Amino acid sequence: MAAKKTMTLNLTDAEMQALEELCERKDLSKTAVLRQALRLYQLVELRAARGEKLLFEDEATKEKAEVMML
Repeated sequence: MAAKKTMTLNLTDAEMQALEELCERKDLSKTAVLRQALRLYQLVELRAARGEKLLFEDEATKEKAEVMML
């Protein structure tokens, strides 16, 4: 297993609330949620760098919306 490092993270009240709600819904620790978020962000960045698009599709209407990354 790779060596782990500890960090301090400063979040706004709204950001902390969002993190805590995700943890509760997913039954995961804050660390686990943040690790998943980091992996997802890395994947999105990699695929965007390849020229791919990230879309959400409404299953009922088949309407698509592109997610724009800054």
